Amino acid sequence: MVMSGEKLIFHIDVNSAFLSWEAVERLKHPDQFPEITTDLRDIPSAVGGDRSKRHGIILAKSIPAKKYKVQTGEPITDALRKCPNLVLVPSRHEIYREYSKAFLAILERYSDTIEQCSIDECFVDMTGTEKLFGPPVEAATRIKDEIYHELGFTVNVGISTNKLLAKMASDFRKPNLVHTLFPQEIPDKMWKLPVGDLFLVGKSTEQTLHTLGIHTIGELAHTDPQILRGSLKKQGEAIWKFANGEGASIIEPEPADNKSYGNATTIAFDVTDESTANMVLMSLAEMVGRRLRNDAAKAEVVAVNIRYSDLSRVSHQCELSHATNITNEIYGMASRLFEELWDGRPVRLLGIQTSHIRQVSDGRQLSLFDDGNYEKLEKLDRAMDSIREKYGSDAVKRASFLNKDHSGRPQIDAVPGKEKHFGK
Repeated sequence: MVMSGEKLIFHIDVNSAFLSWEAVERLKHPDQFPEITTDLRDIPSAVGGDRSKRHGIILAKSIPAKKYKVQTGEPITDALRKCPNLVLVPSRHEIYREYSKAFLAILERYSDTIEQCSIDECFVDMTGTEKLFGPPVEAATRIKDEIYHELGFTVNVGISTNKLLAKMASDFRKPNLVHTLFPQEIPDKMWKLPVGDLFLVGKSTEQTLHTLGIHTIGELAHTDPQILRGSLKKQGEAIWKFANGEGASIIEPEPADNKSYGNATTIAFDVTDESTANMVLMSLAEMVGRRLRNDAAKAEVVAVNIRYSDLSRVSHQCELSHATNITNEIYGMASRLFEELWDGRPVRLLGIQTSHIRQVSDGRQLSLFDDGNYEKLEKLDRAMDSIREKYGSDAVKRASFLNKDHSGRPQIDAVPGKEKHFGK
């Protein structure tokens, strides 16, 4: 129950978003997809990769696919070994953005204070709306049902007094359900869960906690914070607070200005040559550059992140002589940084991060020794952005991406991950 003066926060999360949106779109237009007439949500299916080329990663999966232990983020080769009959469909991010906007529009009927933390999930401040929409569970059920009846896909709704607990609640049993996790419900509903289910507890942190004899969220909540701080430093203190239900409660209706723009991709095979790595970096640079241009922003610092096949990580950054959002400039610096950083070991993840962001200005200070045709490059980038916005991300490709590797190595196409921020 919500006490007088307390916040009321909903966390609304689309169930298997990309897969659900693909399913709805295909049911709407069966003539465009005659090869698959069944609802993708009712069969073992997934979004991502290319079955014929057997490359890429799983971006979203159906509940029937989950029964085969197919996991989001794994290479499709692994998924197909688990489930040979898995139906794979390519991702179409322009369609997903449209469904995300429609989803958000329904939430705006209920509150003017919404924080969209990724394409498929939002926090909604419902404080003081009981007289308008009824008790919390009733209002949440109404929202959930409206989304399903109007848009055709399901969501989970978590309800609590802060964002942390609302998010934990929405991750309870799925799909198409409403769950509460108020502070007084923590011992019964949250403390019995595995510690790995807690926000901010990844695999490495989970292993550290297990070595300390901590296996459930309740055991973590009752551990001396000094012990956690000794093993996990500031993160130990943060997860102890989370285990005790302390989380940010302020909803930010306007996203904070980006302090950095970046993207990374896990590659479905080991990269062992520089030319393949550069293809990945070019794909990432295109995505980062496009996001900068969309926000009328430029970056002064470029960084490259590498994760090797043994899961060790290294990174390197460099300040540019001038701020830029030109794809070729971002790529050129990233390629140089990779060359300086790479030690020849097999690479499984590459990322580009830009920082020291400033808004676009009209002018650009040129050097006497500068021979770059920046105006031409800027026009080229804007033209490519316009074509992709109108016709889809695959409407225009650089020639380097059309070359086929006769050894069977897949064509590289970096997949954008969800961008999230959680609390302050």
